[in-house]
Amino acid sequence: MPNGLETNSSDDNSDDIIVDWDGPEDPQNPKNWSYQRKWAATLVVSSFTFISPISSSMVAPATQQLAQEFGITSTVVIAMATSVFVLGYAFGPLFLGPLSEIYGRSHVLQLSNLFYLAWNIGCGFAQSKEQFIAFRFLSGLGGSAPLAVGGGVLGDTWRPEERGRAIAIYSLAPLLGPVVGPVCGAWIAEKSTWRWVFWSTSIVDVVIQISGLFFLQETFAPVLLEAKAQKLRKAQDPEKGPMKRIHTIYETKEVRHWKHIFAKALIRPFTLFAREPIVQLLGIYMAFIYGIFYLFLTTMPAIFGDIYKERTGIAGLHYIALGIGLSGASQVNARYMDQVYRYLKKRNNDVGEPEFRLPSMFPGTIILPIGLLISGWAAQEGVHWVVTDIGIAMVGGGMILNFQSMQTYVVDAFTLHAASALAAVSCFRSLAGFGFPLFAPAMYSALGYGKGNTILAALAIAIGCPAPWLFWKYGKRIRSSSRYAHKS
Repeated sequence: MPNGLETNSSDDNSDDIIVDWDGPEDPQNPKNWSYQRKWAATLVVSSFTFISPISSSMVAPATQQLAQEFGITSTVVIAMATSVFVLGYAFGPLFLGPLSEIYGRSHVLQLSNLFYLAWNIGCGFAQSKEQFIAFRFLSGLGGSAPLAVGGGVLGDTWRPEERGRAIAIYSLAPLLGPVVGPVCGAWIAEKSTWRWVFWSTSIVDVVIQISGLFFLQETFAPVLLEAKAQKLRKAQDPEKGPMKRIHTIYETKEVRHWKHIFAKALIRPFTLFAREPIVQLLGIYMAFIYGIFYLFLTTMPAIFGDIYKERTGIAGLHYIALGIGLSGASQVNARYMDQVYRYLKKRNNDVGEPEFRLPSMFPGTIILPIGLLISGWAAQEGVHWVVTDIGIAMVGGGMILNFQSMQTYVVDAFTLHAASALAAVSCFRSLAGFGFPLFAPAMYSALGYGKGNTILAALAIAIGCPAPWLFWKYGKRIRSSSRYAHKS
């Protein structure tokens, strides 16, 4: 029997052929790919994850220009022009993540990106606020695929002790993208028209799509082994003996019908969210962080335009402070995350645990509320803009430390079903990213930036600070009772 094939005798004495990898060093297994091939896939996925969130926020500095053209006077509708894109992030992963577990990561990523590209171009041609909001939502649906599927690609290709740096880069993209977007969008709005915000991102996305066609190969093991099994089925000759049942190690003896597989995979994110405490607890805190993030993205033009009296292009440069906090903390975390994991694994008799990803969460939960307090009260009192930017940078740093830790924890805990687990978490956080900016103008108008951010800081302490301690102490116990998570 060739390597990667096993023969089992069933009760009716017929033989089953079980398809597996050709040994632990099989080069077709994505975990055995060369580093160059792994990083090519990682960088392409990160590029997809970068360009879509750029579109989510790039229009923020141009919303007043947009409001004038379409006659929008409601602050809620103006904020929705930015945040409705993130509403697409809430619902897209719920079916795109499971679809990637049926048809493969690469096909879903690339087709979804084309869907995003079409509607993003359409936003630039919108002739009414209704068209614009609808097109924004649809482009958000397509652009949501990398947020759910990308983590699955990294889980497919990188071993746990190697995975931290790759996920650090990948998880930085959806947070750094919305920071780069408004910096560019502010100058585009000042020098040209808001429509070029969408046309420019579409041009860049075409380049990324082309790179995906060349460098993003399929990584999902069940799909790759199913293709291998399909070749064996076609090679069978009924004239040379009885037909054998050929299936992969990931299949059960259930009926092999796409409708059954499809239905099961589509309900998995809802099942994970309903039954998995890990997904529920991380989802709540990640939702809070993401909500604060988009709240900052939509209110920064008002802070630096109204309080510091800066014109649109200059005010947009303050997003760089958020980017410095995000990228600085991310680079430090990327350097040490895998080192800490390997150290803790060695101390644990060389057995890795998803909880070994949590240490970077401890400083993150402290830095975030401190940054909220500094940025809010500095803006409220009209202190020099450098102080406000320092607070904003600390908010960015705290966010990314928490975000990367939680994202890697979910991938390590739900490796095979990482896309569905991330889809469940992404749904909750994206609903917050859509909703927070809608109430922000009313909150800051009634309370001011100081008191408003004090409330957010108190919530960050109450929700965030206990989280890493709880998972560090009880995470393994929670996973042991899980149907989908790794037990060890």
